[in-house]
Amino acid sequence: MKKSQTSYRGAEALTFTTKALELVVTTGVGPRVVSLRSLAGKAQKSAQNIFLQFPEDEPRAHGLLHFRGGHRLWHSPEQIPRTYQPDDEPLAVKPLPKGVALVQPTEEKTGIRKGMKIEVFGESTIKVTHGLVNHNAWAIETAPWALTMFRAGGYAALPLLPKGDHARGDLLPNYSLVPWTYTDFSHPCWDMHRDYIGLDVTKCRVPQKLGITNYPGWSAYWLDGVTFVKYASVLPDTAYPDMGCPFELFSNGKMIELETLGAYGKVEPESSVTHIEYWTLFDGLDKPATDKAFAALQAAVDKWLAKLK
Repeated sequence: MKKSQTSYRGAEALTFTTKALELVVTTGVGPRVVSLRSLAGKAQKSAQNIFLQFPEDEPRAHGLLHFRGGHRLWHSPEQIPRTYQPDDEPLAVKPLPKGVALVQPTEEKTGIRKGMKIEVFGESTIKVTHGLVNHNAWAIETAPWALTMFRAGGYAALPLLPKGDHARGDLLPNYSLVPWTYTDFSHPCWDMHRDYIGLDVTKCRVPQKLGITNYPGWSAYWLDGVTFVKYASVLPDTAYPDMGCPFELFSNGKMIELETLGAYGKVEPESSVTHIEYWTLFDGLDKPATDKAFAALQAAVDKWLAKLK
């Protein structure tokens, strides 16, 4: 892996490059991962940044936060203005053998300090460790919330747990779908399959969001021949935000977010919580909009996950 200094919209940043991918992480603002490109694909489109980037003149959300795009860390549950605190200050930077650790100044209005550790293993596995520290004089209740924003035009796949067998005594449910108040399953963007739920961003015309209370831990987004996969462990007997969701996805047709959440609970003063994601890219897989294409993606993910364990 090669590490080099760069800039992002006038602020300092770092680039990490392997034979398979290029990753750009901000150090002058954030912490954010603002770019992820595949270097292994043959098509020119596959070398583009798969992450969404907002225009430089984007208005602040609720007058507070520059979304910027890419990957960010929030604290859940979502609430204005707490969740939308700006992250415009330079970060404390600690080089690591395989990456970098980044810590932002403590948020003045929440007393929470965010940190992100980004590490690259091998040619195509990225480990992102998210951390929240409570610097208040009192306990708070929250959960780490890791959100990754992608460019529109692709297709997301959310795998479901393996099917049971009623005849063999599988009589109880093992997960729930959690729609938001504006979710409409009759909308043409939703693509329901036996083993997964698809979301076609090209057909999304209005905001849609869905959470799930139990799933295999990975999700995927296909765009221009590149498939991004993220994985986060689902902890048994653990409380999660938003009616128990360790995973959520959101799209408004202009972009899509894959979101994982850590355990929800009390964080004592000067204590911390962490949440880990693993990322990878696959080149050359078909869009997982058919059962056959999804099965090929599932097989590729299974091989990758086996190497993580």
